[in-house]
Amino acid sequence: MNENLFASFTTPMILGLPLMTLIMLFPSLLFPTSNRLVSNRLVSLQRWMLQLVSKQMMGIHNTKGQTWTLMLMSLILFIGSTNLLGLLPHSFTPTTQLSMNLGMAIPLWAGAVVTGFRNKTKASLAHFLPQGTPTPLIPMLAIIETISLFIQPVALAVRLTANITAGHLLIHLIGGATLALMSISMTTALITFIILILLTILEFAVAMIQAYVFTLLVSLYLHDNT
Repeated sequence: MNENLFASFTTPMILGLPLMTLIMLFPSLLFPTSNRLVSNRLVSLQRWMLQLVSKQMMGIHNTKGQTWTLMLMSLILFIGSTNLLGLLPHSFTPTTQLSMNLGMAIPLWAGAVVTGFRNKTKASLAHFLPQGTPTPLIPMLAIIETISLFIQPVALAVRLTANITAGHLLIHLIGGATLALMSISMTTALITFIILILLTILEFAVAMIQAYVFTLLVSLYLHDNT
């Protein structure tokens, strides 16, 4: 194949203007809304799923932590919808961009940490130095805990980027191999095509799981600081 392997990860442009903002806003148009007293099946299914996820994710939080419910539910809907739309042919997945994932992870992590320092200052500072630490190890452990704190948003962003990018690359490579094998051996091409279908199904699951994992980790960071 003459197409560049990483061409699908390039931000689309029109007249030299990036379309990232429009692509990020597009998923919000796909969620149905209803003002009727009795909703249809699609809206009812959407509400049931949101209630199920919010109960599992926000049940461990106190009153202050539960004020983040709307933000976290919006986050999981946004990440999940963009991941799923990125599996469509000739589409672009914003969550394959590390810069965008950092843009989501850093403000949410910083908000959780600042909340912790405002509400539980002593407990937040105590995380930097575990109880019973030998005196010679205090400076080293303080540095290690500080690094581990600041690496949390980077780990969030890299995890999401790596999982989504790896899946797209595998689909691209196996799809190219299937086309190349069709002129050599139809049996081998059929086996490769079945593998491609199974991988695509797996990627649909990964798209939803990664959205849940990203939001769950933000929720856990918030729980530790409220």
